Amino acid sequence: MSQLSERNAHAYWRKNKALIVKLGVIWAAVSYGCGILFVEQLNQVQIGGYKLGFWFAQQGSIYTFIALVFYYARAMAKLDKLFGVEEQE
Repeated sequence: MSQLSERNAHAYWRKNKALIVKLGVIWAAVSYGCGILFVEQLNQVQIGGYKLGFWFAQQGSIYTFIALVFYYARAMAKLDKLFGVEEQE
């Protein structure tokens, strides 16, 4: 693993924090927005016999979180490679 210069380290962490904030906003929007704020509108749609608003409140935000974790891992692998700090196999 190579050492980052101070300037590259700041750029690396700035991009890392920006990614975390974006993914956190998406998760908050899905869990809070779809599970609480827009539940009445989403409950007009049913999937598998369950109202969509209920599904998002109970399952959808969890599935979204898991998908975001996998996306974060892939995005960080690309970011690590871009900055030359990827893990060696």
